[in-house]
Order: sequence, then C-alpha cells, then structure tokens
Amino acid sequence: MTYEPMMVPDPRPNRTLRAVLIVVGALLALCCVIGTCGGLWLYRSIKNSIEPAGAAATAFVDDVQAGNYPGAYGRLCDRVRDGMTQEEFARVQAAQLKISSYEITNVNVNNFNGRLTATATVEAVQEATGARLTQGLALVKEDDEWRVCQ
Repeated sequence: MTYEPMMVPDPRPNRTLRAVLIVVGALLALCCVIGTCGGLWLYRSIKNSIEPAGAAATAFVDDVQAGNYPGAYGRLCDRVRDGMTQEEFARVQAAQLKISSYEITNVNVNNFNGRLTATATVEAVQEATGARLTQGLALVKEDDEWRVCQ
C-alpha cells in the first residue's frame, strides 16, 4: 500500500499588501491633484494682484517719460496730490534728467490688514548721461485703482 497525501487546498493568497498599496496610491494621487489645484489657484491670485500694480507703475513712468505731467499727476495717490499741486509736480519732474528707456523688473504686492500696497522696481537709463538707475515706486490701492504714492 502506498501512502497518498491528503489533498489540502492551497492557502488563500494574502491580498492585504496589494490593498494597502492601492489605498496609498489613491491617496497620493488625490494629494497631487489637490496640491496642483491649490498651487494653480495661488498662482492666479498672485498674478491677478501683481499685473494691475505693474500696469499702473508702467503707465506712470510712461507719462513722466513722455512729458505728460498732468497724466502722471492724475496717477498719484490722494496723499501726494494733497501735498503738492499739479504745477509743482510738473516743475519737479521737468527739472529732472529725462530717461531714454526703462524696465519694470519686480513688483511686490502686500496685504496688511486689508490695505493693499505694492512696490515696483524700475530700472531706467538716463538720456543725457546713459547712466543706469534703479528706483522703487510705492503704490497703494485706492478706490479699486493702483496709484503711485511716493
């Protein structure tokens, strides 16, 4: 007589590791999607704050460069306009050396207790001397418009 082993069914495979990896993978994918959406929202909100401030600084410098002092004066904040007449502003600007070209290199927007302020860095080249200068323009948001307030 021969001994025949008893047929034992194969043990059930342990699928715990696979289930854990699937759950971890799904959570990781969800975190990536949430992070991407949050980053995109943050980028757009920052861009929407910076672009108008940069455009206001560009318009102000364009007006000064073109000799349109009344236009530049109109882009000043209330505090500066209250302390200086349009004629005084035009006289001060006309006495300064003209710029031949400029570039807005940086714009920083700050929100402090709901008050929006910005600083635009302007790199300009003087027309007569060719000297390069860097100047910061302070801006403040008044009545939903960015105004130069230096």
